[in-house]
Amino acid sequence: MIRVTDIIKKFGRKIVLDGVSVEFTKGKITSLIGSNGAGKSTLLSIISRLLLHDEGIILIDEKNITEYKNKILAQRLSILKQFNNIGLKLTVRELVSFGRFPYSQDKLTPVDLEKIEDAIRFLDLEDIAGSPIDELSGGQKQRAYLAMVVAQDTEYILLDEPLNNLDMKHSVQIMKTLRRLAKELNKTIIIVLHDINFASHYSDSIIALKEGKVKYSDKTENIINEDILEDIFDIKFSVTEHNGKKICNYFN
Repeated sequence: MIRVTDIIKKFGRKIVLDGVSVEFTKGKITSLIGSNGAGKSTLLSIISRLLLHDEGIILIDEKNITEYKNKILAQRLSILKQFNNIGLKLTVRELVSFGRFPYSQDKLTPVDLEKIEDAIRFLDLEDIAGSPIDELSGGQKQRAYLAMVVAQDTEYILLDEPLNNLDMKHSVQIMKTLRRLAKELNKTIIIVLHDINFASHYSDSIIALKEGKVKYSDKTENIINEDILEDIFDIKFSVTEHNGKKICNYFN
């Protein structure tokens, strides 16, 4: 389990996270929602130790995150940021192989090679495994980066707006893949999402941030209602139900 307690983060005089305390349950998908500037991506970066917090404690499996060596932490937790640009001319398979670096550095073992091929199959990338990354569509490229994370084989997977700039079809593909990761491989997934309907349909629980504080934290079905969404986003919402799923519409 990941447990975050009383986290404070400031940029200059601006308080971005103000006493944030949350827990993330193993084997589930938790979505972080909230308006721009609420602190979602900052919290994700702090949990992954890409960004240092000013106050508070983060425990991963009851061990303080500050006590982990980089290599060991990278075997426990992986993160995929919103903007990814390797800057090298790589094939899909070469990109995915980067996920094994925390284990074997630059010398891939038979186990590493097996993990790489498993990840490529899991993301259905076999047909383009030898293709250059810079020749892929946006959806294919995002699946390739996600395959790199899958190859890293960490228990905790953190994703910062992985649906950014994807069309509806590819967004659904990514979210279905995340559900499989949680269900079939028991991965714990923490994801920053802007689309409330994707959060509603695919999350086990939702944490809503507003002005740097946790406003709500509960099972998804308890968060997706008009009063709570209007309080989070300060706009009008209409929530209906279709085939057991809640559909959210908002109005300016």
